[in-house]
Formats: sequence, C-alpha cells, structure tokens
Amino acid sequence: MSPGRWICGVHAVLAALESPRAAVEAVELAAPRRDRRAARVRAAAARRRIPVREVPRAELDARFPGLPHQGVAARCAGLAELDEAALPGLVTAEALLLVLDGVQDPRNLGAALRSAAAFGAAAVVVPRDRAAGLTPAAEKAAAGAAERLPLVRVTNLARALDRLAEAGVHLVGAEADAPTALAEAELPRPLAFILGGEARGLRRLTRERCHSRVAIPMAEGVESLNVSVAAAVCLYEARRRG
Repeated sequence: MSPGRWICGVHAVLAALESPRAAVEAVELAAPRRDRRAARVRAAAARRRIPVREVPRAELDARFPGLPHQGVAARCAGLAELDEAALPGLVTAEALLLVLDGVQDPRNLGAALRSAAAFGAAAVVVPRDRAAGLTPAAEKAAAGAAERLPLVRVTNLARALDRLAEAGVHLVGAEADAPTALAEAELPRPLAFILGGEARGLRRLTRERCHSRVAIPMAEGVESLNVSVAAAVCLYEARRRG
C-alpha cells in the first residue's frame, strides 16, 4: 500500500469521489468557493459522507507549489500497489498494456495514464526506480485515471517484460527509427506497447525484448512526439483495430 496522498484539481478530485477504488478521507476547498464546480464537489462528497472544509487558498498554494490546483484538493488513503507478481493476472486474450521505460516527468506519466484509461488498457507498467511516481502533478494530469487503472511498479523491467512474453503478450516497442510504421504493423492481442523515457528512449535491454518495433510517421522537420502523446497514438491504433 502506498502512503496516504493528496490530489488536486476539479477533475481529479471528482473522479476520486466517484471511484469505489479511491478511499477519500477529506476534501478541501479554497475559501470562499460557491461556484458550480465547487457545488459538484460538495455534492459528491456528501453522497459518500466525506467531510469538506474551506481553507485559505494560500494553504493549497503551499501544499501544491507550482500546480494549478483550482482551489480543490482531497486527502486519500494510499492506493494498493501492484508489482511484478500481478502481471500474469492482468493478461487476458484481448489485453492491452502500456509499458513506460523510465519516464521522468510526472505530468507525462499522468497524461499517459489518462490515455491508457481512455483507450481501454488493462494497466500501465513502470520501473520502481529512476522513473516518475504518482505525485500530485501526475495525479492531476491523470484527471482521475489513477483511480481507475492499475499502475504496476516493477523492480526489474527486463524481467517483467520476460514474464509478459511468457504469458503470451506481444511486446511492441515504439521508436522514431523503427522499421515499420504503426499503421502497417501487426498488433496481435494480448499486446503491450513499450515507450521509452523523455531523454534516452528505450534502453538496450528493453529494446532487445521487443518482438517488433513501430514508428509513428510524422511530417518533415518534426523529430518526435511527447511520450504521452505517442502513447495515446499507439493505444488508439490498437483500440481502432478492436
């Protein structure tokens, strides 16, 4: 179980209040807050009998430095963490997974979680070390996806990929210099897309475990996409094919 955490932003807090997976303990609103969105938050909290208190906006500013918290926050119990042992149980005949190899920016992690939830992924897999975790910035970018979609944190990503392959998952790495365009690639299920971190892309041991690699064609002069955008494109293509 991860330690208790704070989340912020209207969408993230509402998603937590509406998710049975999220153990919301308290909600805070910047005073005075009487607009329609605050009313939605109050109503959602009331349905679950969760206390709401008004606090000075400066208190939220201090708790979420640099984040646009929108005057809304919630304290939640920690999410149950999944590790490598959970991977075989996530693999079904039609499973779609997203693996992120060393994404450092928590906002990219959050955006990727949101895309994974939107396109029906079963889970997102990340390394435990040298990678972004579920910080308030990640949860805000996820807009509630962290409450709906398992995040699997593994100690050894290469070993985790081996376990997925043993379970029959087709591992597809996404890289700009890959030999096959995404639209032309075979994407058999169960399927996992693997994307590298912002700075160095896929690591050697990760690349060696890919059954195939795909590229997203782009206009001349554009080198690459943000990792969370690339993840969304890949997941959409898999979802489009059904």
